[in-house]
Amino acid sequence: MSQAKVELFENDLREAAALFKALSHPARLAILKFLAETNSCFTGDISNLIPLGRTTVNQHLAELKKAGLIQGHITGIKTDYCINPEKINALKKAMTNLSSSLQVDMNYHCG
Repeated sequence: MSQAKVELFENDLREAAALFKALSHPARLAILKFLAETNSCFTGDISNLIPLGRTTVNQHLAELKKAGLIQGHITGIKTDYCINPEKINALKKAMTNLSSSLQVDMNYHCG
C-alpha cells in the first residue's frame, strides 16, 4: 500500500493543518468563540445558539472534538463542552509559526 500524501510532510505541518481544518467553518468558529467567552464548561444545547440544525451542530462539535480543540464530558443526559486549553495553545503556536514564515516584503510583486 502506498504512503498517504499527507505523511510526506513534517509532523508539525500535519498537526497545524488538522487544527486549521477544524476551523474551516464559521459554525465551528462560533462554537469556539462562545465556549471561550463562557470561560467555563457549558452544559446545554449549543444548537440553540447556532443558526443550524441540531444534527449539523453535533457534526461540527464532533470535528472540534476530533481535533482536540474542545472536550465533551457526558453528565447524565447532558454533555458539558469545554475549551481544551492545551490544544488552543498549540493552535496559537501553529498560527504564530505560520504567520512568521509568511512574512513578505509589501513591495513584492509576482511576475
